[in-house]
Amino acid sequence: MMTRSVLPILTVVMAIVALWYGGAVLMNKRWTMDQAARAGVELSLAEVVADTLSQDRPKLPAPHQVITELWNTTGAKVLEGRAFSKRSLIFHGWITLSATLLGFAIGTGLGIALAVGIVHNRAMDMSVMPWAIASQTIPILAIAPMIIVVLNSIGVQGLLPKAIISAYLSFFPVVVGMVKGLRSPDAMQLDLMRTYSASGTQVFSMLRLPSSMPYLFTSLKVGMAASLVGAIVGELPTGAIRGLGARLLAGSYYGQTVQIWSALFAAAILAATLVGLIGLIQRITLKRMGMAR
Repeated sequence: MMTRSVLPILTVVMAIVALWYGGAVLMNKRWTMDQAARAGVELSLAEVVADTLSQDRPKLPAPHQVITELWNTTGAKVLEGRAFSKRSLIFHGWITLSATLLGFAIGTGLGIALAVGIVHNRAMDMSVMPWAIASQTIPILAIAPMIIVVLNSIGVQGLLPKAIISAYLSFFPVVVGMVKGLRSPDAMQLDLMRTYSASGTQVFSMLRLPSSMPYLFTSLKVGMAASLVGAIVGELPTGAIRGLGARLLAGSYYGQTVQIWSALFAAAILAATLVGLIGLIQRITLKRMGMAR
């Protein structure tokens, strides 16, 4: 059973890695051939492939180059006792993670509050929900610099501006998911609660809220990923000082594509870990509620 589930995943991963290596050779080949032409030498196919996969600043880094950079900026730093040095992705990842979690907490709280208001108040349903949808049509890359600059002008710096950007992206999926979840009980269930003379608070706590849990956890996964993106975007206007976003920006300034790709993979690993933790909490919670096996 395990083989059946793992084998397809490994096949896809191996195909992606093979395509990646092929793309690295093709994209980095021109630099190798130009250097050989200037030196007046002819290279064999094996020499061309070897050079394209070991360039210092390749257009497309090979997988082993990205893995090596990840190790040099994480595990190697830990072994050296410099896990939180400014050259460590652990340090930059922690900076991004702190903004992500704070923004996620703000966005989740705001999203749940808005969803409850939308479900129970007709005026909010007609006004707030369209506003929430329209707010997501504005590119975050346009908003982030304005938020950073405005808050900086009033003396608010550091973690909070990035968290606000994260909250801006993460609240929307929570609003949509919770509204859908709170409205998931059908008319027969609501009528049954009325026959019990249940109050509005009892209907909410005993029917609507439990029914919304699967929707909530699904939206939290999307919201967490969006929050991480918001934190990274929020770090870009800060001048490439700290965080994975700053690491990406610094790499683009100096043409360090290996650094860029390692930071991207670090962000992807961080996002996968956070979403996986939410998934674990989801399984435990739903199992205790009798909504999952």
